[in-house]
Amino acid sequence: MRQDVGMSEHPIRITGDATADAILTDSSFALLIGMMLDQQYPMEHAFRGPAKVTARFGSFDPQQIASAEPEPFAALCAVPPAIHRFPGSMSARLQELARIVVDQYDGHAERIWTEAADGKDLAKRLQALPGFGAQKAKIFVALLAKQLDVRPDGWEQAAGDYALDGFRSVADVVDPASLQKVRDFKKEKKAAAKAAAG
Repeated sequence: MRQDVGMSEHPIRITGDATADAILTDSSFALLIGMMLDQQYPMEHAFRGPAKVTARFGSFDPQQIASAEPEPFAALCAVPPAIHRFPGSMSARLQELARIVVDQYDGHAERIWTEAADGKDLAKRLQALPGFGAQKAKIFVALLAKQLDVRPDGWEQAAGDYALDGFRSVADVVDPASLQKVRDFKKEKKAAAKAAAG
């Protein structure tokens, strides 16, 4: 099965690592998995996950990942530096998402967004994926719009505040400076929520 269509005309610069960013740029499936891993884990490390898997597994093809033996695959995901602070559960989720991409989208992750009827449909498709709640779906809709110019009708409503200009999420990360600004924003937001709760 042919790997998903690359997106090299839109270079991704999230991780601070050229090899990891190149994989995110060239593979829509890798970008999707980076977003999935961005949970209770620093965002730049989450998006380095596909590069770690590629280096150890030899490929980031959804078909091959979907059909890999779960235990050895989980073991390679856990090799330090692991793909996530919870490598076991995340490796299982990664394989589950790979199977969905193979079974429903013929191995082409980008079809999730290129075939979406509008922003609302895109958000719905994303929320049907393992590891994608409402907030993560909004962030990924914003990332697709801001970094890949994927802007179906109504994407701003689907992305909510993440559609706005500023440094709110990984959708706004294009270099180390913007990464730091997003990190600062998250820290401030967390502190404000803690103060409000206290």
